[in-house]
Amino acid sequence: MTEAILRAAGSILLVDWPSRDVPDTLVRAGYEVSVKGGPEPDNFWASELRDGEVANRRVGVAPEHADLVYTHRPIAELAGIVDLARQVGAGAVWHQSGLAGDGGKDIQGVWLLEDEARDAAAMVEAAGMVFVYKAYIADEVRRLDIHK
Repeated sequence: MTEAILRAAGSILLVDWPSRDVPDTLVRAGYEVSVKGGPEPDNFWASELRDGEVANRRVGVAPEHADLVYTHRPIAELAGIVDLARQVGAGAVWHQSGLAGDGGKDIQGVWLLEDEARDAAAMVEAAGMVFVYKAYIADEVRRLDIHK
């Protein structure tokens, strides 16, 4: 499922990330990457490749469309993120918890409590989208050797 989502996507909206590895990997793979930089309604940026380096440019508005919304925010914020994903017409929400299986912090961690995962999937699917959480997105892009 993750492969189909990543191969079909052309644009990704990031709502936070655990390290620069996420936006940098996605931009270098050729995705059109937008970033929600904070809670303010105009805190949107475009991440793009300039002279071989990933740079951010303030755009001030949400993208008109994103195929995928990636988030590294607490699961308690998912409802608002699902609303944003619906607004931009996303087909999937990819959540990364930043937690290891023992509940400790892990910047590449994707662990969720079983109940949280079930409830999150139900919320995203009720909005007509696919919920992904079992893989670190940058590793998946590298594993699949995606170049848009």
